[in-house]
Amino acid sequence: MASAEHLPDRDALPAHQRREQIQRLVDERGFVKVSELSDTFGVSGVTARADLDQLENAGTLTRIHGGAVPAGISTTSRPDREFSFEEALASSVLPKQQVGELAASLVSSGQSIILDVGTTTLAVARALLARTDLTDVVVITNGLSIALALEPAIPRFTVIVTGGSLRPLQHSLVDPLAATVLSQVHADLAFIGCNGVDVDGGVTNINLPEAGVKTLMLAAAARAIIVADGAKLGQVHLGRIGPLAAFDTLVTDAAADPLTLAPLREAGLAVLQPS
Repeated sequence: MASAEHLPDRDALPAHQRREQIQRLVDERGFVKVSELSDTFGVSGVTARADLDQLENAGTLTRIHGGAVPAGISTTSRPDREFSFEEALASSVLPKQQVGELAASLVSSGQSIILDVGTTTLAVARALLARTDLTDVVVITNGLSIALALEPAIPRFTVIVTGGSLRPLQHSLVDPLAATVLSQVHADLAFIGCNGVDVDGGVTNINLPEAGVKTLMLAAAARAIIVADGAKLGQVHLGRIGPLAAFDTLVTDAAADPLTLAPLREAGLAVLQPS
């Protein structure tokens, strides 16, 4: 029996019409998955990928792992919209891996930590999972992707999900109810992701509900650590998480601009980078 990946296309639209509709979906949603296109248009995964490849060759979208995003998305300048979790996951892969591994090295057995939602903190979670020396670690998170990534570490780790209202764009849990758990815990470390780190603007996020939860996490930990790749430095966004002075350390990637890091260090923020 043929797998779904290679099933023959059924009653498919002509290729040019299907691609026009795919492009419209990408532009409207900001991200589409190959599996969704296969189901929507009744074509195989091979055909859906070929359609995306043709549209990328035409310069109208950009292929990423598992799907596609609109053409022209750049992670080197301030974004004009909030990227989906999947879009962010496909960008700055190596810098996030560097940040994740370095941040995870700060955790010791027996500690309690808060892991904010996001793709950089997901990299921290994966690095923690790989550290088989860690035991009796309590992880509190509002990220469903992070909770699932850490599931194989149970019972070495205890994983607590905050609860709250689900934001599909980031697979995150926010108020109402997210504050209920955070108001009752005091963790050793909080790893906070963000969209901007700036001397004057502080640590900021593009989305207000998530910025609010991050602020609660900041207050619920003895030590707060920013995890952000170099593209986030020097930027300021809508929702303020806290002033720079509220954070102990910034963990960033090896390629972060030294000129951007200098004023952060001068303001008293400890900066860790991989060697």
